[in-house]
Amino acid sequence: MRQTFDETTDRSFGPRHVPLIREAMAQQGLDGFLVPHEDEHQNEYLPAANDRLAWATGFTGSAGAAVILRDKAAVFVDGRYTLQVRDQVDAQLFEIRDLVEGGVPAYLETATARGQRIGYDPRLHSPDALARLKEAAAKTGAALVAVNDNPLDRAWGQARPAQPTAPVVPHPAEFSGEDSNAKRARVGKAVAARGGDAAVLTAPSTIAWLFNVRGGDVIRSPLPLGQAILNKDGAARLFLDPAKVTPDLRAWLGNQVRLETPDDLPAALAELKGQSVVVDPAQSSAWYFDTLAEAGATVIRAEDPCALPRACKNAVEIQGSRNAHIRDGAALTRFLHWVATEGQVNPPDEITAVTKLESFREATGALKDLSFDTIAGAASNGAIVHYRPTERLNKRAETGSLLLIDSGAQYLDGTTDVTRTVAIGEPAAEMRQRFTLVLKGHLALAGIRFPAGTTGSALDILARHALWMHGLDYDHGTGHGVGSYLGVHEGPQRIAKAPNAVALRPGMILSNEPGYYKEGGYGIRIENLQVVTEAAQIPGGERPMLGFETLTLAPIDRRLIDRDLLSADERAQLDAYHAKVRDVIGPLVEPEVRSWLLDVTAAI
Repeated sequence: MRQTFDETTDRSFGPRHVPLIREAMAQQGLDGFLVPHEDEHQNEYLPAANDRLAWATGFTGSAGAAVILRDKAAVFVDGRYTLQVRDQVDAQLFEIRDLVEGGVPAYLETATARGQRIGYDPRLHSPDALARLKEAAAKTGAALVAVNDNPLDRAWGQARPAQPTAPVVPHPAEFSGEDSNAKRARVGKAVAARGGDAAVLTAPSTIAWLFNVRGGDVIRSPLPLGQAILNKDGAARLFLDPAKVTPDLRAWLGNQVRLETPDDLPAALAELKGQSVVVDPAQSSAWYFDTLAEAGATVIRAEDPCALPRACKNAVEIQGSRNAHIRDGAALTRFLHWVATEGQVNPPDEITAVTKLESFREATGALKDLSFDTIAGAASNGAIVHYRPTERLNKRAETGSLLLIDSGAQYLDGTTDVTRTVAIGEPAAEMRQRFTLVLKGHLALAGIRFPAGTTGSALDILARHALWMHGLDYDHGTGHGVGSYLGVHEGPQRIAKAPNAVALRPGMILSNEPGYYKEGGYGIRIENLQVVTEAAQIPGGERPMLGFETLTLAPIDRRLIDRDLLSADERAQLDAYHAKVRDVIGPLVEPEVRSWLLDVTAAI
């Protein structure tokens, strides 16, 4: 559980491993090979056995790719990892390029040549992404070639870690709120409504939700790696490594679920000949589409039928999330008290802050894992969005600076994600102004009422308006979906500039996290989780409106607030939030923490 900071930063990874990969490529007659970050399950966080990009390059971020050619290579990352990639990857061996601007397709258009054969593992690429890559390579006359024997895996050989075999355990109704039989019947009807006889399900979060199970194959998320075929009548075949299966699990799944092994999956897909099969191109790799087509099945490209039902939490899950956030809020409040007392006298470094916060969460006795590696940015490191400290990059907070802490936890009853920015010493006037502008956006999004059919894209401007009016902005989304003791990043809902056709519905949990980042100076982000509430009438209104209930409970640093920039309504909204934090969290913390909490949550 403990977050580690001695990550792979060994620059010899490339010099040692790339020649082995090139040798394996040559044995298969390949001139290059594509190395995505994604694994066979399209995971964001990977088990060690599937972290191919890290083994090939040394880069350990959660998004990226590499292309290894016979005489050159490139690694691709987005803006979150500019600093990390240069810390971890040998720039003399790998050209470092932007993942978003042009990315791998643009590289293939310039780095490949006519007649070259560039290999790829179809289990690791989505069909849509693969189509773009094939189109790019074709412009130079090169060809992408599917390989059954991954040359990187061959090069890794016996040194490769074993696949995880954590037991798959029941997730009982006191947390799930709905029986798996009912879920499968409901989703089966949705499959039939789309014209499908069956659906192939490969997303670990879907497997966990649909069968009411949890696992331990993926760090930071309680996910089991596996696949399933769901028939329209609700019966299912579940493919799990036998080492993960316990007698309790067999009894839990019941007679309508047939347990099989991953080795049985190709034959099971072949049995779908002549049937119409729903497969999500965003969640399932090209291998599934190719295999089903070869079997003679009709593939229906559609969103995972579990995605929307999973996103709309039921009453039990919502109450569980409330409980988790109260527990987590008490731990976070103890941490913020520590920063406000000891941390002001002896400002901590980033790693000390991360370790201290985790210790408060561990003290709850309910912590199962972090929900992601804690982001802790002191001073200028806070301006690097999604920066995470390592031993090399660790910085100590300084008086007059800001400390940004973005963290979360996994509990059986809910998943948390919260960001607080705190002042170390006396903050500058500019810091207070920018923080207050971010706070105005946060409050606007938290308090909005909106009609059914509204998407997150339509609400995004609320969080940015105050910043925009001062010529400022931030370059990340405002809100992502969050699972129920599942992934901290969950679709299909989100709040962002980018268009999103998914309307917000009751029970969806999203983050509210506007920010501001001054390069080389400091970073600011305020993040709470909030759940979409049922539509209700507004006095004097004509239409019922949905809204948000804030789940996260922890004080916001009032020393960073310029009161004069807040309207009377905004001050009242902040005071009401702090009053709830005080009333709910106060009784759960020690007297000295409670006394401090009463002071920092007083009316502004």
